[in-house]
Amino acid sequence: MIPPDILAAFAAVSLLLCISPGPDNLFVLTQSALYGRMAGLRVTLGLCTGLIVHTAVVALGIAALIRATPVAFHLLKLAGAAYLLWLAWQALRAVPANVTDHRRQQPGGWQLYRRGILMNVSNPKVTLFFLALLPQFADPARGALWLQFVQLGVVFMLSTLLVFGLVACLAGAIGQWLGRTPQAQRVLHVLAALVYLGLALRLLVAQG
Repeated sequence: MIPPDILAAFAAVSLLLCISPGPDNLFVLTQSALYGRMAGLRVTLGLCTGLIVHTAVVALGIAALIRATPVAFHLLKLAGAAYLLWLAWQALRAVPANVTDHRRQQPGGWQLYRRGILMNVSNPKVTLFFLALLPQFADPARGALWLQFVQLGVVFMLSTLLVFGLVACLAGAIGQWLGRTPQAQRVLHVLAALVYLGLALRLLVAQG
């Protein structure tokens, strides 16, 4: 088991990393601004589910294989970038509506949840990031490494849930206020499309 002081230090690092601007919290922000607080929270739950996959991959040692296999890494990057580009296209095609219609036309709960999972799982950089971060707080002398990785992964997920949940609530409130006029809605959609496009380009040019 990992000592409480080590877990506390890892939790502090995790919170700082979650607060730092990045693809995932920008994704939560745009979805919350477009579709409301609950939409952002559902996306956040999807992102946290994706972190379970990355934690499992690191615990099983598959991340090292991905890092050593450029083809697999690039295929994952292409898949993630294609999904983000599709979201950008969908945002640009969206038409303004009144608040009631806009809320009714928003993606369903499961669709938003899956969107968060796909956003997170299709980014191989998260797995490699975990591969670099988690071992720094694990020690073979304390027992099975895979169990320690699972503990650290849970702490990181809780940190993500806390920070991204706050982002969803704040962005949702702002988005609801802005969404009262068609012009503001159009601006939100265009900004969301630009964010998706930027994230896709960032993923494509990222080095392995």
